Amino acid sequence: MWRNLPFDILANIFSYLSPDSLARAKSACKNWHICAKNSASPQRHHPPWFVALPTRITGHFCYAHNPIDDSWHLLPLDFIPNPIRPIAAIGGLILLREATTTILQLAICNPFTKQFRQLPKLNVTRTNPAVGVIESNSVNFKVYVAGGMSEASSIGGGASYEPTLEVYDSVYNNWKTIGPMPMEFSVRLTVWTPNESVYCNGVLYWITSARAYTIMGYEIGKNKWRELSVPMADRLEFAALVPRNGKLSLVGGTCDAGACIWELCEGNNWRMIEKVPQELGARLLEGKGRWGSINTKCVYTAGAMCLYRDLESGMVVWRECAKKDKWEWHWIEGCGSIKGMKLQNFPIKGLLLHPYLASSSVLKQ
Repeated sequence: MWRNLPFDILANIFSYLSPDSLARAKSACKNWHICAKNSASPQRHHPPWFVALPTRITGHFCYAHNPIDDSWHLLPLDFIPNPIRPIAAIGGLILLREATTTILQLAICNPFTKQFRQLPKLNVTRTNPAVGVIESNSVNFKVYVAGGMSEASSIGGGASYEPTLEVYDSVYNNWKTIGPMPMEFSVRLTVWTPNESVYCNGVLYWITSARAYTIMGYEIGKNKWRELSVPMADRLEFAALVPRNGKLSLVGGTCDAGACIWELCEGNNWRMIEKVPQELGARLLEGKGRWGSINTKCVYTAGAMCLYRDLESGMVVWRECAKKDKWEWHWIEGCGSIKGMKLQNFPIKGLLLHPYLASSSVLKQ
């Protein structure tokens, strides 16, 4: 019976397997290998994996946490030709930028299948622009690049802020300039905004990286820019944006109030919806006292949010459970060793993704 199962039924069964189980299934026989290799969608019936990449150039590798058996794995990135820095997860893929140049050059990779491809060069050469991602799936996505510093003129002019916005469409594999932007937003996106972005209800958002925090948004359908306030903007020691249940949410913390989560409501008003449990917040702080002193970071994907600091320290996770609309808090131990080998602690950029073990057409272009 098993060897005669129709291909579509077998593929549906495989979609419920965790990535490590699917990898074992691929080795069972030729038919299963072909079916698993060509499965169209990543496995989303399990919690996402946390993938940690060094924020400094320390080698071609990353670490991945498997939530099914609570284990850490070392993933070599020796298939990537140049040093890179991570930007964002796109389905089961990772959007990267080359770290050997200040000029933005983007690429994508799959750390589980060891596939890598550079994206085409931008229409305008930019240094330190803001990058935003809108994802439909691992094949259909768009990358927006706003602001940045343009190259110095060949006739003696200095570099200047670039007040334009352009977008990469994975379907057409090209960049398109979609219009000008206010110079004020261009400057702030270039100087004060990290690469993290959030897409929610037709708007692409970035948050400034220094107090007092503010949020800049680009309404894609109207081609308009707008600015939003932040609750406790001048008091927060860290702040990050997350899209949750179709609404824009903000995570931030102070030493006296702890870490809180707000949700944007009608009229651009913020409503507090949750607080990080005091014992988990204290465990992450490790007696440091202030959220800003440990360089608190936040990463989110559908159904899970994670607060973290570095490779060795643990992580606070807020995750959707099997019961609909019910979220629970968890603690995940950091990665201090793998298979008995002690690891050096270092700053990381964390991503939440569902490992994608099928062949991706985007990585073959």
